[in-house]
Amino acid sequence: MFKYRLKVSVKRDYLMKARNYGPVKGQAFTRKEYVKGFPPPKIVKFTMGDTKGAWDYEARLVSNQRKQIRHIALEAARVATNRELMDKLVNDYLMQVLPYPHIILRENKMIFGAHADRLQQGMRRSFGRTVGTAARIEPGQTIITVRVKTAGLAAAKEALKRGTAKLPLTCRIVVEKLEQPVPVSANGDVDKVDAE
Repeated sequence: MFKYRLKVSVKRDYLMKARNYGPVKGQAFTRKEYVKGFPPPKIVKFTMGDTKGAWDYEARLVSNQRKQIRHIALEAARVATNRELMDKLVNDYLMQVLPYPHIILRENKMIFGAHADRLQQGMRRSFGRTVGTAARIEPGQTIITVRVKTAGLAAAKEALKRGTAKLPLTCRIVVEKLEQPVPVSANGDVDKVDAE
């Protein structure tokens, strides 16, 4: 009896882990019109901060692996990054989450647990029910971008580092200096900038 209960608990723990959704397997399932009871993604906003500001630097969170990121993990990374930026820079930044979780995740849920007189076998290769959504990420793909002025560059790096801890893949932070726009006069001619 003890061996039977041990088997059940091990199998239950293995089935419900988030690591099962990480590897990219099979064809992408994205046709929402064929899915009944489609779960909406948990991510609330994709753009935060000041959208009309002028920025000096852009810090990007770039993926090192091919992986699927669940919508819950994307939202957790967004919240962690945005909280750090708001604490340090108030509203003097522009943050964007680029991937959209459009891959539908399915799971064939089965009953496991104590007080069951037998383990449910279930249907082989069943289609399953929708349990959430995920975004497929390729190596070198940008996940989050943060635009800041020169004074806020250290805060942007720290914020992206906090966001990386919430994602199920390794990332690197890439910093680029943004080109300043050339001033244009009212008649459309490029103004001459005095070099003083």
